[in-house]
Amino acid sequence: MTEPAPRTELQKMLAGELYRAGDPEIQAAQRANFAWLARFNASLTLSREERRALLREGLGSVGERTGLRPPFHCDYGFNIHLGTGVFLNFDCVILDVVAVHIGDGTEIGPGTHIYTADHPRDPEVRRAGLEFGRPVTIGRNVWIGGKAVILPGVTIGDDAVIGAGAVVTKDIPAGATAVGNPARVRAAR
Repeated sequence: MTEPAPRTELQKMLAGELYRAGDPEIQAAQRANFAWLARFNASLTLSREERRALLREGLGSVGERTGLRPPFHCDYGFNIHLGTGVFLNFDCVILDVVAVHIGDGTEIGPGTHIYTADHPRDPEVRRAGLEFGRPVTIGRNVWIGGKAVILPGVTIGDDAVIGAGAVVTKDIPAGATAVGNPARVRAAR
């Protein structure tokens, strides 16, 4: 029986496994994204439709009536999936080494950061230059206040509210309101 071909560092990254970010294929993907970001971030004077066309060019998927105000920053773009009617305000950052799914009708305040990129807790593994990612899923009709931070591996349920400046370290159930650092659930409908 033939041995399977070794996985590339990009394949490992996309699977959420330990990978080397300095790999040439990964670096090329990031450079291509940075070229797209330069175009998108210079698009503020374009119409919504022109900006939406740019979004569809650079992101994994973009629903109808979805808007994102530049400046915007991300690692790769192709791992970001935005539902219908999603809105991200100015200066959002998404570190998308693995998938980020944002559901229909979700609104995200300015300066919010969403991280999938993570690093091993073992110092020897970090010293070896390895890292990994954990996906983030944000449900439908979620409201996230400005300057919130969503950490790797978090799922936020439909209809949840995340307060401005909250640092979300754990899953938030549907219909809940979470505030603070670390974010704690204050109310659920």
